[in-house]
Parts: sequence; structure tokens; C-alpha cells
Amino acid sequence: MEAQGERRWYVVQTYAGYENRVRDNLKQRIETMGMEKNIFNVLVPVEERVLVKDGKSRKVSRKLYPSYVLVEMVLDEQSWYVVRHTPGVTGFVGAGSYPLPLSEREVRDLMARIGVEQAKPKVEINLKPGDTVSVKSGPFEGQVGPVVEINAEKGKVKFTVEAFGRETIVETDYQLLEKV
Repeated sequence: MEAQGERRWYVVQTYAGYENRVRDNLKQRIETMGMEKNIFNVLVPVEERVLVKDGKSRKVSRKLYPSYVLVEMVLDEQSWYVVRHTPGVTGFVGAGSYPLPLSEREVRDLMARIGVEQAKPKVEINLKPGDTVSVKSGPFEGQVGPVVEINAEKGKVKFTVEAFGRETIVETDYQLLEKV
């Protein structure tokens, strides 16, 4: 294996459910074996989401790539050996036994996805168009109507209510609604 001399991100396959353990083991091995100059970052990509169910919201973390860990390193014999022989690692992703780095675009897209969205979690709303909802508070409190549209990015739901003798589409925050 020839030294490439360039920092690149590589994908390492692990046993299912061992991603965090591999990350911790690898960080410890980097420190004890003095590999800080060749192995820089170990990352388990997770995405933060807000899950809304029965009117209650809670934050959940979801692994983007179960059974995989990302490692930023300069690939040479020694760094390959340290990573490959970390407990829980089954191998590198690549052609044959040779690891292939992620492209610049793949790294940029991934970092944008986990970096930006960890600051502002995505909202998962346990509703779909056609579901009947009831308004818990606000000017339409007690009104009941079917969901017309869901905007998960903004956390808003459009639904139909009867106001002044007509059906009217109303948009409100998902937290003010409960599924009937």
C-alpha cells in the first residue's frame, strides 16, 4: 500500500450497533499509538430530528449510515493497520482490499447535512393529509378538521375548519394540534 500523503475521508465498516464503540476504541488507539499526525477525525454521522407523536415532541438521534464510521486520515501502511485492526472494524469500503476515499463533493454534502441539521433538527410530524386533527389552543381552539398539507421544515400544518359558516384552510404550528 503506497502512501498518499493527503488527508482524505474513508468509510469503515463495523459490526451492526458497534459504531460508537468503534469510534471510541479508534480514538483511544490513535492516542496510545501516537497516530495523531496520520489519523485526524473519527465520525459517526447522526441526524437530529424532532419526532411529534400524540401532540408531544421529542428529540431523537438517528444514525445516517448504520454499521459505518467515517475516518479522516492520511492513508499509509501504519494508519491502515491501526484502523483495520481496531476491535469491531470489519474493513474499509473500497475496491478489493484497497480503501477508496470519499470524493470532495460527498464529504461537502455529508458535512452540510450533519452540520447544519444538528443545529436545527428536522421535524417529523405524525400526521398525513386526510388525518383529522383538533386544535388544542389559539383562536381556533376546539375546532376539528382534516389535514390538507404538511410543511415539516417549518413545522406547520394546513387543515380545514368551519369559520363563519364556510370551510376555511388554516395554517398553524404542529404543536397546537392533536390527532383525533
